[in-house]
Amino acid sequence: MCRNYILLFSTAISAALMGGCATVTPVSGTFPDISPLAAQSGTAQGRQVRWGGKLIETHPEARETCFTVLGEPLRRDGRPEPERGEAHIGRFLACAPGFYDPMLYRSGREITFIGRVEGIAHRKIGQFNYAYPTLAASTVYLWPIRPPRPQIRERVYMGGGWGWGPGWWGYYPGWWWY
Repeated sequence: MCRNYILLFSTAISAALMGGCATVTPVSGTFPDISPLAAQSGTAQGRQVRWGGKLIETHPEARETCFTVLGEPLRRDGRPEPERGEAHIGRFLACAPGFYDPMLYRSGREITFIGRVEGIAHRKIGQFNYAYPTLAASTVYLWPIRPPRPQIRERVYMGGGWGWGPGWWGYYPGWWWY
């Protein structure tokens, strides 16, 4: 009887641990390493890619919705990595059939697309003429909003003496940090 409980328990633990190892999203998978900047030359036309980043604008049209995106490097699961600082991999346009609400798909949200590179569209950014690679998107994935990061503050104490905290501390006149 005890042997059955041990077997059941170990199976449950194994399943729980293995389930937490992999994150599968609609944009998971392996794709060629072609960035929007590299696609500006026109050599990537017809290739299937996975691009993502921060939404700049959403334009619903009669049969499709087009998105202007500031491309960012993607993690293995396809989510953009804003933690890399201000690194971006170029802007691009992605158009998908159907209506996507601009209130949900608003500026600043993280988004990832899978689709085929169709060509280059020239548009102005201020007075600069920019070559946008265009993507015919078959998959559009809007990422959930990340929770805000907690503020980490150091505690500063003035004085000296004996006591304990995260470890023993001894007499030290002046400032010390916890």
